[in-house]
Amino acid sequence: MADDHTEVSDATREAEREESEAPHRADRPPTPDEESVADSRSVDPEVKEHYEEMMETGAEVEGEGRIP
Repeated sequence: MADDHTEVSDATREAEREESEAPHRADRPPTPDEESVADSRSVDPEVKEHYEEMMETGAEVEGEGRIP
C-alpha cells in the first residue's frame, strides 16, 4: 500500500467550513407532475414499520451510539 498521504490545506478547511454552514435547500420546488406522482405512491407496510422502529431507536440513542 502506497504511503501517499497529503496535508489538508487551510483553503480546503475554510471551504469545507463554509459549505457545512450553508443552508441546505432544494434547487427548485417540485413540479406538479412530481408532486402528483409522490402523492400517489404508497409505502410498503414493512418499510413503514422498520422506519418507525429506527426513528424510535434513534430517539433513544445516548452518547457514542449507545442504545439503552
